[in-house]
Amino acid sequence: MNNGAWVGTWRPHRPRGPILAQYTSPGPKYRIQGATGYVSHIPTKRKAPAYSMHGSRPSLSKDCSPGPYYVQGSMTNRGRKSAPAYSMGGRPSVRVEITPGPGAYSPEKSQKIIYKSAPVHSLSFRTHGAKVDSTPGPNTYMIPEVLGPHAVGKSSSPSYSVTGKSMRGCFHEDLHKTPGPAAYHKPNTEVYKKRAPKYSMGLRSGTLRKGKIPGPADYEVGKLSLVRSCAPVVSFGIRHSDYTTPLIVDVY
Repeated sequence: MNNGAWVGTWRPHRPRGPILAQYTSPGPKYRIQGATGYVSHIPTKRKAPAYSMHGSRPSLSKDCSPGPYYVQGSMTNRGRKSAPAYSMGGRPSVRVEITPGPGAYSPEKSQKIIYKSAPVHSLSFRTHGAKVDSTPGPNTYMIPEVLGPHAVGKSSSPSYSVTGKSMRGCFHEDLHKTPGPAAYHKPNTEVYKKRAPKYSMGLRSGTLRKGKIPGPADYEVGKLSLVRSCAPVVSFGIRHSDYTTPLIVDVY
């Protein structure tokens, strides 16, 4: 093999373990459990019983025997033989039960339970809290209705109720919650139309005094053209133009 074709110290070799890129399947990640043995046995197969064989026991040492032990002098081959021994302890606490005596029972009252007897009734006094006027009157009870849907003793005919028109789904329902015509301010008509003339009447001026009031001769009625229509009035002006230089004659 020519060493010039390779670059570096790396050379192809056999991999030490499985490489995932060399397999088209998922690889050794998934595997089926074995059907032999006891450990990791496949659960879908029947498993035979398994037995384990224990090794041999270790050899016994010389010191494993119980050896000599102390035997009491009162012990014989038939058991213990000694004089009786007593111990003195405290007096135990005895709980005394309080049971009823013979006088606590009444045997004479059991005759009407054991033997047949006539019924016995007793009259008791009226209770102190009861009053004569505490009995409810006829108006206290409510008689069931015989008309309408709530009849008790017979079947009732179907009843219908008429309700008012609902605001939901009607033609004037405002889904957008927009303001109505009354929500806007009404502007004055003089803002967007021709304004009519206005007149105001004030008080008489305080400067006028007696003798200072104008008379009929102070007015020029002929110049007033607001009362009635009159012919057009023409005035004569100068002949020359206002912009022409006038003739100036030197007077010595």
